[in-house]
Amino acid sequence: MTPHTDIAPARVLLAEESLPYRRVIREALESFRHCEVDDCQTGERAFELAISRPYHLLILSVPLPDLSGQMLDRLIAKAYPLTHRGSHTAPPVIFIIRATDAIAMESLKRDVRMRGCITYPLKLDALLTLTTGILPERRTDIPQLPASAPAAPIQLSLPHVP
Repeated sequence: MTPHTDIAPARVLLAEESLPYRRVIREALESFRHCEVDDCQTGERAFELAISRPYHLLILSVPLPDLSGQMLDRLIAKAYPLTHRGSHTAPPVIFIIRATDAIAMESLKRDVRMRGCITYPLKLDALLTLTTGILPERRTDIPQLPASAPAAPIQLSLPHVP
């Protein structure tokens, strides 16, 4: 039996220009959280996805090729409740920013939907911390050693380099 088969996974929308960053974020979230990630490279595609299906979390890069992540968030915040019955607001948002954008993002911290910012280079522990409480943790059925059997120490043998 796979973990969480009784509940549907949370949906995350990720808008990030860099394919390697999108892959790392998607794999980290899908490995440690019970979620499915839809990722895209542009703000236009992110907006199309946001109005076509419901999401539990938005992760938006501030520097996108066609519009800023802040503008994309404003557009989604206006359109989301109109396109998703029963939603009075858009999902929570996490921004991916450059260190130079940190001061400009201070004013957005007053928005109740904003869960925080992650700066480049990405730190996965920061991402997982920000998603705690929004996305459920992935449960894994890991067999445990019996209490009477201590774990054997791991021996690593590395070749000697002169």
